[in-house]
Amino acid sequence: QVQLVESGGGLVQAGGSLRLSCAASGRTFRNYAMGWFRQAPGKEREFVATINYSGGSTDYINSVQGRFTISRDNAKNTVYLQMNSLKPEDTAVYYCAAAARAYSTSYPGDYAYWGQGTQVTVSS
Repeated sequence: QVQLVESGGGLVQAGGSLRLSCAASGRTFRNYAMGWFRQAPGKEREFVATINYSGGSTDYINSVQGRFTISRDNAKNTVYLQMNSLKPEDTAVYYCAAAARAYSTSYPGDYAYWGQGTQVTVSS
């Protein structure tokens, strides 16, 4: 079993920054690709960012490219999402997830473990 706990969400003005953290428990954290997803009110959950097992490969949804950065520290069993230049459209509950594979993926079905989510609200 792998447990994931997100933190770092909150209320921020447009143009501001937040850093989300996801702490994972489990003996094989370094073997999993990790991802961030988000869900806004009335919308389906969507892919945001992913990182492979070593941190050497990343991918992002087009709308956050150049603004968000996903990273991981396998020694600390933690994955991060640095969010800069935030926009009101970024408002959502953000979820971290661990894939049952080593290589990065944007498909929700590839992720076996999910956190409870952390709220990010961007005001205008």
